[in-house]
Amino acid sequence: MTPRRAANKMPAGMHATGPNALFEPPLFEIMALLVGLIVGSFANVCIHRLPRDYEPAGGRLGWLKDVGRQLGSVVHPPSHCPRCGRPIRPWDNVPVLSWLVLRGRCRSCGLPISMRYPAVEALNGALWLGLALLHGPRLRTLVEMLFVTALLVLVMIDLEHQLLPDAVTLPATAAGLAASFLPGSPLRPLWALAAAAGGYTAFALLALAWKRLRGIDALGEGDWKMAAMLGAFLGGEQLLLTVLLASVAGSLLGVAGMALRRGDWQSRLPLGSFLGVAGIFVVLWGPALLEGYRRAFGG
Repeated sequence: MTPRRAANKMPAGMHATGPNALFEPPLFEIMALLVGLIVGSFANVCIHRLPRDYEPAGGRLGWLKDVGRQLGSVVHPPSHCPRCGRPIRPWDNVPVLSWLVLRGRCRSCGLPISMRYPAVEALNGALWLGLALLHGPRLRTLVEMLFVTALLVLVMIDLEHQLLPDAVTLPATAAGLAASFLPGSPLRPLWALAAAAGGYTAFALLALAWKRLRGIDALGEGDWKMAAMLGAFLGGEQLLLTVLLASVAGSLLGVAGMALRRGDWQSRLPLGSFLGVAGIFVVLWGPALLEGYRRAFGG
């Protein structure tokens, strides 16, 4: 697939200067990788702190208090070792590189640092680089970069805690709706709002129906809110593709688990993680996949 570049190209032999140079290859791709690594380090903070600070508040505006408290916990206190509590020095907080230099151990207490930290940093950097290469230097690409980071945070939290924090899904849904007003957005604001509301409502109705038929909570409210978040960013068509891919992947994994006798029909799978991975796939290749489908079937 040929990367899409900015519509207004410089004449041959000329190069952009100043801030515009950041949007010229290969500097745009290099910056995407480096900033993606740094943002991946912040994603690690969210993955570690948000589920541990999750204490739903009561009352009509409890969700708002909860979101504010969780967002506050992400920025304070400063980065520290989760084992000994010692502050992490700036030179020990360089994404991936510091973990390698320290051989995966805290400089202060010498205890192991989970490999999850450099893995998330490297993966987020790779995702940002992939978006830069595939979609080129445009405003929508920057929005997509932040979106895939939010999805990555949800995937990792849901895998470990079966939790999708409001502190990610609700602000991200608002950001997705706001992004539909930006120049070059593939979604009109009304379409984004309709997709967000439709995703939330469909998941809520499915959960209520399954609860009434089987007496089982198949979908939590976090899944409903994540569907709204995906709809706000992706629109209805790509939301359906995301749900389809997530459902197929979840079903295959569930069947494999039963074949290996590691689960049964009642086993709960982290749907949010499947939705997140599928959402990242759709952000990267969804438009091309849908276009190929239309050409193949004349849609």
